[in-house]
Amino acid sequence: MSQTLLSVPADKRDSLALADERIELSWNQLDPVLNRAANALGAAVDVTRRAAVFAPNAAETVIAYLAGLEAGVSTVPVSYHLTAGELVYILQDSGASVLFIGPETLAAGLEAAREVGVKTVVGWRCPPTEGVTAWDDWLATASDAEPDANVKPLPHLHYTSGTTGKPKATETPPQYFPEAATIREFADIVRPKATPSPGLAVGPLYHTGPLGMARNVFAGTALVVMGHFDPEAALAAIEKYQVKGSVMVPTHFQRFLSLPEEVRARYDVSSMQRLAHTGAACPREVKKAMIEWFGPVLVEAYGGTEAGSATFITSPEWLERPGSVGKALPPFTTVIIGPDGQELGPNQEGQVYFRDSTGRGIIYAGDPEKTAAAHIAPGVFTLGEVGYVDADGYLFITDRVSDMIVSGGVNIYPAESEQVLLRHPGVADVAVLAAPNAEMGEEVKALVIPRDPANPPSAEELNAFCRASLAGFKCPRSYDFVDDIGRNAMGKINKKTLRARYWPSDRTIGG
Repeated sequence: MSQTLLSVPADKRDSLALADERIELSWNQLDPVLNRAANALGAAVDVTRRAAVFAPNAAETVIAYLAGLEAGVSTVPVSYHLTAGELVYILQDSGASVLFIGPETLAAGLEAAREVGVKTVVGWRCPPTEGVTAWDDWLATASDAEPDANVKPLPHLHYTSGTTGKPKATETPPQYFPEAATIREFADIVRPKATPSPGLAVGPLYHTGPLGMARNVFAGTALVVMGHFDPEAALAAIEKYQVKGSVMVPTHFQRFLSLPEEVRARYDVSSMQRLAHTGAACPREVKKAMIEWFGPVLVEAYGGTEAGSATFITSPEWLERPGSVGKALPPFTTVIIGPDGQELGPNQEGQVYFRDSTGRGIIYAGDPEKTAAAHIAPGVFTLGEVGYVDADGYLFITDRVSDMIVSGGVNIYPAESEQVLLRHPGVADVAVLAAPNAEMGEEVKALVIPRDPANPPSAEELNAFCRASLAGFKCPRSYDFVDDIGRNAMGKINKKTLRARYWPSDRTIGG
């Protein structure tokens, strides 16, 4: 029996397994396609056993990730918004020998692959292009026989931005990707925590939450994947497929709630059993409105790509403690550390750390300095935020130590756009920081000191200059021209002071 079908009862194998806006596949239909993809991928990778996936959401994107699991290949999720230059760094650093692309990423993907020397580029729904093997042709070269069932599934290699501006690699942590000798063992471990079936993926699959839903296919969870999020289309999909589980970010909730009441009332969402959210702080009024609409099915996880979910809270718990992100999940315990390095008690604000009882903590591959900087002791790490724990152990996040911007659930590090903008001949200095955005939570703002105050570059010029080097979401949405950004003699900027110009004084992350 194929590994894909192990978790699916015989009488359910003609039911939905995977769907996007174009196709619907039953378990029996998905099985041979996935077998071919796994066999083809296993034969194509070199000794690094890594393949990069650089494509928007689609059924083929899901299959590429699943093929990696079944073939014992570590897939590298890459944001499809990145430029060719940004992709080059990830391909070189990861050692990926296969690159998957879609029509939207054809030009940038092929350019990067040629520069790095990636020999196998596989594209779906792309026009015939030299150097790109069509998805259907690639599958046709491989057997649909079951791949070796004893191959060990390998974790994904994620790339997160760093304050130096260079992405840092981190493998999917054990909490999300348990150690398993075979894909069958892996499925058995993740099944108890898998998304209820069917699941709906509305966020990009290069994010850890939606990607986790894709892995759950091996645990018997059917998956409906949206190419791009549209709030009414998502409601329609929930009703059509009787969706029981999803992972979203607060921006999705805000877009749901922005629909006219008569549109929202048009769709039946009563099938939803678990609606998880993560990625960014959710305004209290937004979360309360979602619970009133969907029922007490919302659950929230706080953590990071490199750590997994560190805390968890249900709807009833949150209604009792609005603004909390929950209690620590095993193997973690929450530790609040004061300025003097001492552990603080309940309701005392300090830097948030987590003690990992396994001793692992978090690991940035190939970057021992960044790994060490995140820890104050072996296995005791921080994600760079400030908060407190109440007397019952519930964590409240109140601020961030780092300058990271979280816009619509996407982490953005200002250093990347600062370094680009400083290369513009009309810019003398610049500071990039988070400013409020009603829909996205935060947006990227640049404070620019022009080289010639009487003739500053326009915001449009700076935006075009930035977008030539970086993905659009990393570039500022707005530019303020200023005389000073408060850089001291040591070259440091107090971003907290600069942000205070734009944020209300009672700002609290997480509510």
